[in-house]
Amino acid sequence: MGEAKAQSIIEAEIRLRNIASTIKKNGRIILKKYNMTSPQFVALQWISEAGTLTIGELSNKISLAFSTTTDLIDRLEKKGFVKRVQDVKDRRVVRIHILDKGKEIIKEVIAQRQEYLGDVLVDFSTEEIVHLNKVLFALDEQMKKVDAVNVNK
Repeated sequence: MGEAKAQSIIEAEIRLRNIASTIKKNGRIILKKYNMTSPQFVALQWISEAGTLTIGELSNKISLAFSTTTDLIDRLEKKGFVKRVQDVKDRRVVRIHILDKGKEIIKEVIAQRQEYLGDVLVDFSTEEIVHLNKVLFALDEQMKKVDAVNVNK
């Protein structure tokens, strides 16, 4: 790898880290309005996307210990965002379902995140935003490929 490319990678990592930190900080501010933590919101999103998950499945997706995930679901259930339901095929299995209140929170938080991003990108041209999306898409796809290779090592 050439020195210029190596330096560019260093700079890209710094920029991505700064962006991730800013997004995380802003996300916490938005979630605070809903009395929700980042891990709770991530869990809610996973459940929403999957339709239903067991605590074990969710634990694997969010990379938290089973006991921590159980506590997290307890809190989400008390807030009325999810409910536990026995699996109809196997009564030993308990599945987590998202409730309407949970779906609404996701919609509201995502809308606020998009509004924030719109404020950030207000001085960008449409062409710049389209180009940014293309680069981010390519980066996302490449990261998935590298992750898949690393998982199989």
